Amino acid sequence: MKTIGFIGVGVMGKSMVRNLMKHGYEVSIYTRTKEKADEVIEEGAIWCDTVAECAKEKDVVITIVGYPKDVEEVYFGEAGIIANAKEGAYLIDMTTTSPKLSSRIYEEAKAVGKKALDAPVSGGDTGAKNGTLSIMVGGDKEDFDACYSVFEAMGSNILYEGKAGFGQHTKMANQIAIAGAVTGVAEAIAYGEAAGLDVRTMLDSIMAGAAGSWQMSNNGPKMISEDYAPGFFIKHYIKDMKIAVEEAKARGKELGVLELVLKLYEAMDEMGMGDLGTQAVIEAYRN
Repeated sequence: MKTIGFIGVGVMGKSMVRNLMKHGYEVSIYTRTKEKADEVIEEGAIWCDTVAECAKEKDVVITIVGYPKDVEEVYFGEAGIIANAKEGAYLIDMTTTSPKLSSRIYEEAKAVGKKALDAPVSGGDTGAKNGTLSIMVGGDKEDFDACYSVFEAMGSNILYEGKAGFGQHTKMANQIAIAGAVTGVAEAIAYGEAAGLDVRTMLDSIMAGAAGSWQMSNNGPKMISEDYAPGFFIKHYIKDMKIAVEEAKARGKELGVLELVLKLYEAMDEMGMGDLGTQAVIEAYRN
């Protein structure tokens, strides 16, 4: 595999494209706003004017877009990826989206001789920059094996989860776990501030023990310094949590913590904070 079409060059996509190029892949790109991709074009990515052009004659087509409706838009229809990718191409959706949608893409791609994998990621902008993303893959095992070197260019924890849709189900479990972790860090910091502690020292003290987590180590310092630049947008996390709630309820599961955190973030979004990073949840406790 030498040629890759990459659709969705946003906060994470830009770094993923860079890492693919560093590993010797020829990467063609498409995103809605070309100006956002100018840096990677200057670094060697090949610009395409349409989704169809980006998908044609590529060995692999990767997508990481915003919402399920965006996934549907780029995959289906005469101008979509499934219709325009070559026979035998690997279609890898790395968006966090509905497991049902991933299964539909798999079936429709298979019907026309193409191979689809759902491969959502975790690790935020830092993991994307460092090539250390956790990648959770659903689809056929032989297709996962064939694409492993592509995944290695972007991530360091790459696991096969099972049939189509299982990558997305695993990502839902990830997002569910984050809900309690990120708000737990925010509550600890809010308490430390109210108690008059040196919060940076407090954080250093507890992150090395049983309370330690990725959220505490990476987003805790950002909360303290009020750095809300989005490694992961609040508005996108809301989308993920809604999918997780829907999937859980379809299986007779009530996820109380997740639903409370979803309401908290929805309130922040209504206040115009949806484009901030998820660490901005600390403001809900400060205010």
